[in-house]
Amino acid sequence: MRRAPGAGLRGLVALLLVLAGLAAGAGARGAAAAPPFSAEERAAILSHGPWPPPTAADPGNGASGHPQAVALGQRLFFDARLSPSGRVACASCHVPGLAFTDGRPRSAGLAPLDRHAPTLWDSAGQRWQGWDGAADSVWSQAIRPLLDAREMGSSAAHVRRVLQDDAELACRYRAAFGVAPHAADDEAALVHAAKALGAFVATLVSPRSPFDRFRDALARGDTAAAARYPAAARRGLQLFVGRGNCALCHAGPRFSNGEFADIGLPFFVRPGVVDPGRHGGIEALRASPYNRLSRWADRVDDTPTRHVQLLPRNFGEFKVPSLRRAAQTAPYMHDGRLATLADVVRHYSALDEERLHADGERILRPLHLDATAQADLVAFLQSLAPQPDAGWRLRPVPACR
Repeated sequence: MRRAPGAGLRGLVALLLVLAGLAAGAGARGAAAAPPFSAEERAAILSHGPWPPPTAADPGNGASGHPQAVALGQRLFFDARLSPSGRVACASCHVPGLAFTDGRPRSAGLAPLDRHAPTLWDSAGQRWQGWDGAADSVWSQAIRPLLDAREMGSSAAHVRRVLQDDAELACRYRAAFGVAPHAADDEAALVHAAKALGAFVATLVSPRSPFDRFRDALARGDTAAAARYPAAARRGLQLFVGRGNCALCHAGPRFSNGEFADIGLPFFVRPGVVDPGRHGGIEALRASPYNRLSRWADRVDDTPTRHVQLLPRNFGEFKVPSLRRAAQTAPYMHDGRLATLADVVRHYSALDEERLHADGERILRPLHLDATAQADLVAFLQSLAPQPDAGWRLRPVPACR
């Protein structure tokens, strides 16, 4: 039987319409997998912005924001002469191309260390510095690795000699602090060098991320812009602010409450040696001659340092890190024991509550996430890194005469 003219064409059109309908149905099912945000979820999402925040100065550092102090700090950050060995600089453990970490589970200076180097991005404005919060400013934190025998093994006298023997460093020091290095005593030179480093680190503010663009689109009701956020990241975000309860600790624009928590990780550094975490950090903070209560701190509100309390539960607690740039700062945790973000998500999914302190984090419960939910949460965490990221470049510096 002969086919009617145009029947083949009509059949092809019909087939295309069927396929288009199937595709539309698949799209609808994909959209259903990421339902609209509730009012509570929307409020929680908006609380994580806007970004970037107002410019934050390094607390207690009168040189923070001073162009010559920033320039001096940038030079010192990469200068291995600050270590008498000539082999270790700040940038040895905080490598710009590795998001100012070193990519190692545990860092090494002149000797192996016990902790993973945290990123320096977005450090300024944080209440406490380091995994144990032993410093209450970026500048005071900078002093510890300078003097630690395992890290840079330097001294105040050596730092002053480096500053005075280099004409450019001496010029920038004088421009930033109003006195030549040779006229300052050793301790003052050490503190000024640390404050210059603090001024430099305070300039490290992360660029906006895909999450930030989505968050702002949600805030202004721009559905077209919001739709560009990946569906997996959106589902992960709903889990993050919803039943995962992650936002309770990873709060605000920095995705951290800035405090300390026990998350069920072992305390042992090696057999017979434990890391006391925040407990040891508070003891070190109180004993430090360079904290925000000291004579070296410039005008600042010292209330947090004055009123911090040492409690038994602080043993084994470590700082809640910012999740910004988390995709770029592997490995994870204070000792770098978890290699990937997927490992971190699995840790919380299968959390062993028996490992928590008796007086520890009762807010934590195993999430029991299936493979899809775990992948969604990882997708969300990846969206907190700037994309595309051109990387960090040396800042142009003003001339010094």
